[in-house]
Amino acid sequence: MIAKPFLSIEGITMRFSRGGATTEVLRDVDLTLTKGEYVSIIGHSGCGKSTLLNIVAGLTQATQGVVLLEDKVVDAPGPDRGVVFQNHSLLPWLTVYENVSLAVDKVFGRTKSAPERREWVMKNLELVHMGHAKDKRPSEISGGMKQRVGIARALAMEPKILLLDEPFGALDALTRAHLQDQVMQIQANLGTTVMMITHDVDEAVLLSDRIVMLTNGPSAGIGEILDVPLARPRDRIKLAADPTYLKCRQAVLKFLYERNRFVEAA
Repeated sequence: MIAKPFLSIEGITMRFSRGGATTEVLRDVDLTLTKGEYVSIIGHSGCGKSTLLNIVAGLTQATQGVVLLEDKVVDAPGPDRGVVFQNHSLLPWLTVYENVSLAVDKVFGRTKSAPERREWVMKNLELVHMGHAKDKRPSEISGGMKQRVGIARALAMEPKILLLDEPFGALDALTRAHLQDQVMQIQANLGTTVMMITHDVDEAVLLSDRIVMLTNGPSAGIGEILDVPLARPRDRIKLAADPTYLKCRQAVLKFLYERNRFVEAA
């Protein structure tokens, strides 16, 4: 039995016009995600990865096509889609607690009492191991901690889908590894549907159920989709020598290298 699509991206084409010139970034992108699936979008810089995520987030309107989330048209931002960007986007004058509380009050102001909202904020901060820093401001915590708060804020809205735009890209290797492991654990515990933009092949293979590889722009589209048949939970140390992991990693690298070589030779 085929699972019903949870998120459906249908015929998405995106063109930008400036000064009389039009550039087509994406052309006829079709993709579906099932509930609870972790899908990564990977491709070379400028291929439209973030543009696609912004369309799903409702931050950008596609030139053509439609995005459906549980059969409802996505045409504006909404709390059913939690977004975490590479830049943490925390308000610097608010504490860690207040940054998350702001989102919780907006979404649950009419459905949860003040004590329930306070408890919910703390539960989500504890989920990313940031409860101890609730009274600190963004300037007082590290980049990795800021990203944890951003993830907590997104999860606190109880989104139907979590959208991650290279959320670990600006972090050092060790911090990135810790956050990747944390996201894997959260996703396993909550069954969250995740769509992640990345340029990191190892990250994509480690975290994903499927990897969607975009062709080079302009007019980028889906070149290949790779299933990642690795059992969960996943241990990054054990996977380093796993034949299936290495095969998936090689397949993505081969796609990216050959596409890049083709562009350079043109």
